[in-house]
Amino acid sequence: MLYLLDADTLITGDRRAYPLRRFPVFWEWLRHQGTLGNVKIPLEQFEEVTSGRGDIVDWLCTEDCRAALILAEDLDPALVADTTLQGYGPLDENGVELVGRDPFLVAYGRVEPGERTVVSFEVSKPGKQGANRKVPDVCRDFGVPCCSLFDMIEALDFTTAWQQP
Repeated sequence: MLYLLDADTLITGDRRAYPLRRFPVFWEWLRHQGTLGNVKIPLEQFEEVTSGRGDIVDWLCTEDCRAALILAEDLDPALVADTTLQGYGPLDENGVELVGRDPFLVAYGRVEPGERTVVSFEVSKPGKQGANRKVPDVCRDFGVPCCSLFDMIEALDFTTAWQQP
């Protein structure tokens, strides 16, 4: 299973769950999982995170992290367009801005059905419509598994005793 990280997973993970300066072992494990091909960050989500500032941005921009974590794939623009239209509906300019790069994330999940899981801290809100729809709900509509960072950690069996081989 390939886990695709949403930008909020990295930002919230650093700010609230596993701050880089307090839990460097987690981030080293995450980079190692990227090297193994278990965890990747689509370029669009990487750019969302790195447009900011802070420890997580500095860490992500290192050559080692970029090489290990960025998903090296070109995405079919027609798949992104279909994901946007079918997942969110017709959007005006404000809607496109509100949705941001989420359709890219879901579209990457659609590339290999059953082989990819989107990782996001967004919470399902099935009543939301249009640009207000949440990643887990759009993923569900396309049959793309979606989980939280904590679910991924459990599935990949992270422990603080982890040591890179």
